Amino acid sequence: MSDAPAIATSGLTKRFRGRAVVDGLSLEVPRGSVFGFLGPNGSGKTTTIRMLLGLISPSAGSIDLLGEAMPDRGATVLPRVGALVEGPAFAPYLSGAANLVRRDTADRYAPSATRTARVAAALERVGLTHAAGKHVRAYSLGMKQRLGIAGALLTDRDLLVLDEPTNGLDPQGTREVRNLVRSLADEGTTVFVSSHLLAEIEQICTHAAIMRTGRLVAQGSLDELRSASGPRVSVTTPDRAAAATVLARFGLAPEQGGDGVEAALPEGAPAVEDLAAALVGDGVRLRGLAVRASSLEERFVELTGEGFDVEQ
Repeated sequence: MSDAPAIATSGLTKRFRGRAVVDGLSLEVPRGSVFGFLGPNGSGKTTTIRMLLGLISPSAGSIDLLGEAMPDRGATVLPRVGALVEGPAFAPYLSGAANLVRRDTADRYAPSATRTARVAAALERVGLTHAAGKHVRAYSLGMKQRLGIAGALLTDRDLLVLDEPTNGLDPQGTREVRNLVRSLADEGTTVFVSSHLLAEIEQICTHAAIMRTGRLVAQGSLDELRSASGPRVSVTTPDRAAAATVLARFGLAPEQGGDGVEAALPEGAPAVEDLAAALVGDGVRLRGLAVRASSLEERFVELTGEGFDVEQ
């Protein structure tokens, strides 16, 4: 297998009416990763995906997919790429299997001799064999999402690009899609997942990039992104205001909420033992005090200044 990244962009830019919707994006997606492409709605994620797949042309910059330059080598590389962009579309009056046959027939690279077997294998891979003969209009939203992924997997793919694959799904549908993504990654497929849902990314991804208003503000492994913000001290106490006063006295920036107070611990911050002694000395009733790593959500808010959807 090539050592080239599954996706690499340099200075990728897209302008609409003079405004940069994607601005100078330099992205690197390692082979074999489950890569989360994060950002608030409107941050340029879908526009980036459309450029990656050759659906729209960039205003500037370069794109390599699986080591091949796009769009010049699109005819060579795109048959190795599966995609589900902006939700699946099917003929509701046809069965799931018939929809996949119809899609496969439209693919000039798909061998007709093995079509029936490949459709059956794709349905089995996404857990829809039992519903192969049902009209798609009777499918749940989660089943339609899985059928869309099955369509992207009718032939072997080295890279799968999924745009908001669990958007609008109930918890069961979300679990089904997450389990499918994990199984594909276990088989060696690189999966690129665009999402604004924190739970989705933290549960299935190994790497991520964060977008803000068309610009890339961070990328790396999940551990690297979390650790970039440094540790946080968490104080569990009914005396939140008093605890906040003590932490502020040490130069920290406490945030009250829930059942206590939290604050980032910058380099050179006092030892946690000194904080505990000061809190107790000021009469703060402690139920717990712990130092933990920053979460991906906290890193996201720090970089974008916006909240992150943590549940559907």
